[in-house]
Amino acid sequence: MLWRWLVQVWREIRAELARSKRAWLFVAPVLVALAVVIGYPVIRALIMSFQKDAGLDPATGMFVEGGSAGFSNYTHWLLQQCTLPGGGTEPCPTGNLGSQFWAAIGITLLFTVITVTLEATIGLGMATVMGKTFRGRALLRAAVLIPWAIPTAVTARLWEFMFQYNGVVNRVLHTHILWQTDPWWSRFAVIIADVWKTTPFMALLILAGLQVIPNDVYEAAKVDGASAWQRFTHITLPLLKPALLVAVLFRTMDALRLYDLPAIMMQGNPATRTISILVVDQVRQGSNSAAALSVLTFLMIFAVAFVLVKILGANAVATQEEQRKAH
Repeated sequence: MLWRWLVQVWREIRAELARSKRAWLFVAPVLVALAVVIGYPVIRALIMSFQKDAGLDPATGMFVEGGSAGFSNYTHWLLQQCTLPGGGTEPCPTGNLGSQFWAAIGITLLFTVITVTLEATIGLGMATVMGKTFRGRALLRAAVLIPWAIPTAVTARLWEFMFQYNGVVNRVLHTHILWQTDPWWSRFAVIIADVWKTTPFMALLILAGLQVIPNDVYEAAKVDGASAWQRFTHITLPLLKPALLVAVLFRTMDALRLYDLPAIMMQGNPATRTISILVVDQVRQGSNSAAALSVLTFLMIFAVAFVLVKILGANAVATQEEQRKAH
């Protein structure tokens, strides 16, 4: 009996190894492509971030290729320290790249918090309306998705025309606001455009979560005398929590990489310069400090994504477990 059991275990192990080999054969081309497209640029940027820029050596007057820079490219951004020609560092003057980095971080976080909050709130309302049964519901759903389907460059150009000094917005509101030059009004303009563009995406994800809530639950609540608000707060929101958390997670990651909308709308306005815009501007100059800035940006987005996945992901799993126990 023991011998037969050992033979059976060995056969199962061999079959599992054979299946694993076949699986790796299918996955290997994708892994190689990812390593070439993503892995190499990341490693190359990391190596460049620790190197000095090629240029003239102030001591000898000769052109040098650079060499090891240590963490100076990182401290240049994080500590706002500028390298002196003879060596050493000093605090960077106001408006230098070091101060621009923290300003861009603040603007990015400002856009992320406000836009995600507004889009989740408005998207929830839109999904609730689209989830009702009425004549013309399909037409309404198609119309709602139009802003999200329009390319971002086209959306940015459209809102740029509308927010000009003699544009539609000032004419309709009878105001004389400098939407594209005033620091805070320009930020409000970007927020309005981004909310208009991306709210349908949030509504679509939330609507998918609404579709899986059974109508029997609402019918039972009505029989028990629950009001519309009580049904919304005690049934819709708890059962919708996993889909809502996923929508917030996806949208937050997208907002942290916001680039094309403010770049096209405001055309270089420092008040709307996000971290992605700053990275692209520095990469175009070809300095190794731009590689360090790219690494810092990657680490920031990765840290935020990690925290959100740990917090929101755990909440979503816990909510699903509660739903299973309830049923």
